[in-house]
Amino acid sequence: MQSFGKWQSTSCLTPLNPSLARLNAKPPNSKNSDMAQFYQPDLSENIDSPFARDGANKLVRRSYWLDMNDRTLVMVMVNGIGKNLTNDEKRAHLSDLRREHLIDQVCIQEILPPEK
Repeated sequence: MQSFGKWQSTSCLTPLNPSLARLNAKPPNSKNSDMAQFYQPDLSENIDSPFARDGANKLVRRSYWLDMNDRTLVMVMVNGIGKNLTNDEKRAHLSDLRREHLIDQVCIQEILPPEK
């Protein structure tokens, strides 16, 4: 185990001082499931993917999406490059673009079979 000032290294940096541990702690009511799950393209196949995100989870090619009008965006998400995304990924993407009003047009309703 290595020590870096106030931090110690095991597999990642953790605070030596317990009072610093609360800085990294998640709020007690936070859940990972609440976070938007964005589509993560395989950048080894297409480095210029319009779905690519940076380290801060921001769209790299945001202007690509913002330059589209609503009708074009619906077509692209339903019949084009977004057709293979899950409804949750489409919903997260549209929310990130502040186009929540298109969710009903883009996300296909999933009909569940009746329970036996």
